[in-house]
Amino acid sequence: MVDQMRTYTINKGMMESWQKLFETGIKPAHEALGIPVVAHWVNADHNQFIWVRRFADGIDVPAKEDEFRNSPGFKVVG
Repeated sequence: MVDQMRTYTINKGMMESWQKLFETGIKPAHEALGIPVVAHWVNADHNQFIWVRRFADGIDVPAKEDEFRNSPGFKVVG
């Protein structure tokens, strides 16, 4: 199992809209392809959104990332 932690710095005043996009677009698009999102949180002091997605193993990472980039879900939130 491989967990990948991603940290995004969000523009000031945009965190609420980013979280909505994440919950309604990014997270479901990942999970539809078998990439579970196992955690997400906000570091308000640094205006950061941190999330963790899980892959079966290291070989699974590039294959699933390619699958996501070519999915309709990616094109919607792209």
